[in-house]
Amino acid sequence: MERFQDKTVLVTGGTSGIGLAAARAFIAEGARVVITGRDTAALDKAQAELGPRAVAVRNDAAAPGAAKELAAAISGHGLKLDAAFLNAGIAKFAGLSDVTEALWDETFDINVKGLFFQVQALAPLLAQGASIVINGSINAHIGMPGSAVYAASKAAVVSMAKTLSAELLPQGARVNVVSPGPIRTPLYGKLGFDASALETVAAQIQAQVPLGRFGTPEELASTVLHVAAPESAFIVGTEIIVDGGMSQL
Repeated sequence: MERFQDKTVLVTGGTSGIGLAAARAFIAEGARVVITGRDTAALDKAQAELGPRAVAVRNDAAAPGAAKELAAAISGHGLKLDAAFLNAGIAKFAGLSDVTEALWDETFDINVKGLFFQVQALAPLLAQGASIVINGSINAHIGMPGSAVYAASKAAVVSMAKTLSAELLPQGARVNVVSPGPIRTPLYGKLGFDASALETVAAQIQAQVPLGRFGTPEELASTVLHVAAPESAFIVGTEIIVDGGMSQL
């Protein structure tokens, strides 16, 4: 099955975890994939793994002007976008008394501000019938202690997607959010905990998942592809939760 044969897809944050899994899946379905990341070595490694159907572009989602630079790079390759998985983001947890202004600014600069201006800059490059899928999070819904800043940024993303979808529909593009629960990715090593605390937190999270395990990047990627594909053309401005039932408790 090649749902994205000869299509061009952007995956931001495509060097590891969910982003890399999504890039692999899009390529397996026939797509040419543009991946982004901040680390040149990680980009080179990902591009080598993905092969000749991948184009790697170094881009920092939080940097001023980065969105326009990304759009210019894609346009410079002579490409229009049939789909975009806006996956780049950060997750740093801290309790109320430990949250700093720097943590707040970094989280919102990448997860919200950077995302919005990516959509703005990429809009002229969207082909008729294009689909934008944004990576959200169930933290926007479940009130997990220590996640206030991250959860607020993802709640903003879910809300923003509805409006962006309404604005882009006249040009034939749609926007949706796929919100993962706990997925086993390198991101869990970047939450700000030491190794022992991280192991404890992971066990506590897993105990809240009815399926009794973390999800895999490939499981999340399969949902992203489904929402991005033409078969989902009637899914517009909504959020699909992929969390093993965690948010239903």
